[in-house]
Amino acid sequence: MKYIPKYLFTLLLYLAIVSSCAEKQDFDQLDNLDVIPTAEASLLYIEAPERIINQVTGTNFYSQTFNFDAFSEEFFADNILDGIVTYEVENTTSKPLDITFEFLDDAGNSLDSENFIVNAAPTAIIQREIAYGPAGRSLDIIRNTSAIRVSAINLGDNTSVSSLPNPSVYLRSSAKFRLRLK
Repeated sequence: MKYIPKYLFTLLLYLAIVSSCAEKQDFDQLDNLDVIPTAEASLLYIEAPERIINQVTGTNFYSQTFNFDAFSEEFFADNILDGIVTYEVENTTSKPLDITFEFLDDAGNSLDSENFIVNAAPTAIIQREIAYGPAGRSLDIIRNTSAIRVSAINLGDNTSVSSLPNPSVYLRSSAKFRLRLK
């Protein structure tokens, strides 16, 4: 009789554990999960000192096409949702400038371009953000880009020199895109 309460307690505890309120496992939760990280990277950085600009005859002192297949990679192109390309132009030279950034396709055709007319120094840094996706320009521009061309034209002379230390023009660009991973 002494052992009956002990066995009865164990039996009740076992029944309580077996019939406890356990939620049914839902292994389909993964189907409802969205994984959308933001990827950010620098695209271009170009620096041109004023002394180099003065040495170039003619007005077009810089023109370069950069191979850029990152946007057209299958994983990126299939999963991009939207994004922003940021351009930044800083001019500490004595020259007014005309600067153009272009996205090119495989055949060298211009898909999109951004143009900057920049006054001679002293000027503020010009920053421009261009949206791609539902709230901006077409994502097909980004998906089909295989090269970026940058050109710069000197709208001034080839003799003046800025009074600022180390006068140069700086061209920077970066991108921030949201991708759907799942």
